[in-house]
Amino acid sequence: MSSEKKILFEANKIHLVRIEILKCHIDSPFELSVERIKGYEFKMDFDLGFNLEDKLIKADFKLSIVSKSDTTNFEEATGEFLFTFIFNVENLNELASVNKKKHITLDGKLGNAIASITYSTTRGILFTRLKGTSLEGFILPIIDPNELLHLERK
Repeated sequence: MSSEKKILFEANKIHLVRIEILKCHIDSPFELSVERIKGYEFKMDFDLGFNLEDKLIKADFKLSIVSKSDTTNFEEATGEFLFTFIFNVENLNELASVNKKKHITLDGKLGNAIASITYSTTRGILFTRLKGTSLEGFILPIIDPNELLHLERK
């Protein structure tokens, strides 16, 4: 049995303390009917920021959506969104380390949890915000949350 104390990730030590919708812009052309929309294209961006002293993580999630309709005669519907999530992690100092170049390395399970919570909460917010617009058929697809973390590193 090892005498080293192993720090384990614990989901119940993560607290979502604030959600901000910093940008919510939908262009829904009058001429474009929902029935003509056959699909959507989207781009997303994810960025993490840290305040280790206060045990806070800031997750910014940016999303751009464009409808794809069966006509070229009209402008497509578009949406631009920016969400910010603030998390308090009770044991952040045990799950994050800073190297000599001031780069933060985060425990993989914590990173995955932050990405999962951010993404799935965004899906729910979008579902309600898009009702009654030309983008109401868009549902943020299920993905591997690690994809968001790889976006963040680019």
